[in-house]
Amino acid sequence: MSVRRSGLQKDVLNLYRRALRIPRTKPPPTRAKWDLMIRYTFRTKAASASPRAISVIEHLLRTGTRQVSMYEDPSVKDCWVSAEMHEWEKAQRNKRTEPH
Repeated sequence: MSVRRSGLQKDVLNLYRRALRIPRTKPPPTRAKWDLMIRYTFRTKAASASPRAISVIEHLLRTGTRQVSMYEDPSVKDCWVSAEMHEWEKAQRNKRTEPH
């Protein structure tokens, strides 16, 4: 049985998929940074918004769409990744490797 999603959930997932395609269009040495920046941004923004806060989600969706459009531009070649993003990535890896 498939999961029924609201229109807003579908919009967020479509934006996330679109964003995850961005690294494929960038120079190979920068792709890992793009991937980290996109995953970190989506996860932290999602954690900051309550699932019931529709207006907040709509705002994040609008701003995210503008950012993704900007990042998709072929003239944008690289992105900046903070130390906080690297720490978050390490924590995510540790969560996946810990025994249950």
